[in-house]
Amino acid sequence: MSNQLKFDYIDRPDVPETFVDHIGFTMFDGHHVRIEPQVTRFDEPKPPSAPKGRRYPVARLVLTSSAALDLYNRLSQMVGVMVDQGMVKREDNRPTQMQ
Repeated sequence: MSNQLKFDYIDRPDVPETFVDHIGFTMFDGHHVRIEPQVTRFDEPKPPSAPKGRRYPVARLVLTSSAALDLYNRLSQMVGVMVDQGMVKREDNRPTQMQ
């Protein structure tokens, strides 16, 4: 007989989605993983100057070590699917670049 807790998932459609195009600061303090997802905003182009932009944090995510491992496992599975679909190439058993 299993003593594992079981949880029902309850969706909350009112939770807004957050767009992220860059991962900034990340840190593991021995207990928690801290991740700062960011979004890039560009200034209006002014040729011949190079484009300029800024990155803004959109959240500060703090995960327990077990949640961080769960995230790692789920991302690894997704990268595997991306490799299978030819979206990502592997070199030395590591994903290297998007196609």
